[in-house]
Amino acid sequence: MSDPSLSLGASRLVLRLAAPADVPAILAFFEENRAHLSPYEPARSADFYTPARWVDQVRRNQEEFEAGQSLRLFVFLRDRPSQVIGSVNFTAIQRGVAQMCNLGYALAAEAQGHGYMAEALEVAIAYVFETLNLHRIQANYMPRNQRSGNLLKRLGFVTEGVARDYLQINGRWEDHILTSLTHPHWRPIP
Repeated sequence: MSDPSLSLGASRLVLRLAAPADVPAILAFFEENRAHLSPYEPARSADFYTPARWVDQVRRNQEEFEAGQSLRLFVFLRDRPSQVIGSVNFTAIQRGVAQMCNLGYALAAEAQGHGYMAEALEVAIAYVFETLNLHRIQANYMPRNQRSGNLLKRLGFVTEGVARDYLQINGRWEDHILTSLTHPHWRPIP
C-alpha cells in the first residue's frame, strides 16, 4: 500500500489521498459543512479547523496508508478537481484472521441527493476488496440517520445488530446500527 498518488476514478468523481496542496480545500469543506456534519461526528477540537492540523493530518494519512493501517480518501467532482465535496475513510484495517476494516464517510450539504456518495463508495469498496484484498467492511450509523442506512442497504451491507451508547457524537452517547459487507471472492494471501 505505498502509492502516494493513489487516485480512484468514477464517472463523475475522483477519490484520492490528499496532498499538502489540498489543505485549503479540506479546510473549506469542513468549515462550510460544520453545521451540516456536526450532528453525525465527534465533537471537534479547536485546532481541527486550522491549516497546521491538516498539514499534519495529511502527512499522517499518508503514513497510515503506507503502513497498511487506513485508507483516507477525499472526494472531488471530476469537473471541479480542486473542491472537496466529501470523504471516504477505511480505518482500523486488520489483517491476520480478521482481514477487515471500518468505513466512515461524509458528504457536503450541497452535494446531497445526487448519488455522489453511492458512486464514491462503489469505487472505493471495489478497491478495498480487490486491491487491498480485505474480506469484511463494517459500517455503523445512528438510527436517526436513515439516509446513511438506506445508502448502506443499497450497497449490500447487512444489518447485524444495534450497539447501545456506541460512540460519543457531538457530545452525546449515540446508539448505532451495526452493518457489514463481505467480499464473496476474497482470496487467501499466500
